[in-house]
Amino acid sequence: MTLQVVPMQAVTPISVLGTTLVFAAFLSITAHLAARNVLGDVDPRRALYIGPLPAVIGVVGGAFAVTEALLVPLALLVDGVMFAWSYDQPRRAVAVMTAIHAVITTLLGIIVLGIVVLVASMPG
Repeated sequence: MTLQVVPMQAVTPISVLGTTLVFAAFLSITAHLAARNVLGDVDPRRALYIGPLPAVIGVVGGAFAVTEALLVPLALLVDGVMFAWSYDQPRRAVAVMTAIHAVITTLLGIIVLGIVVLVASMPG
């Protein structure tokens, strides 16, 4: 598999906004799964507050080529702050939800990327 470079003409404000919104939705879904894992039955609307800020950090950090050594801890910190604000839980529960959120997001991201690569490489 070869890596394809996207020409700069393909990057528009609409494409950046769309990428950020899809990433925020994905992070919100995985945040809800993490919260359900720790807290049980929770309101799914609370997870909608969690996804957007880490998504913006990822997209803006990627656009400005900020190193992952800075982006990942920053995104995890913001993720934890948003879990604490949204679910109003003790620090231990917030730390567990944040860790589970990172694991779920990583695993589902790998699975989705694998499916996209498989579909993109289909003959015909």
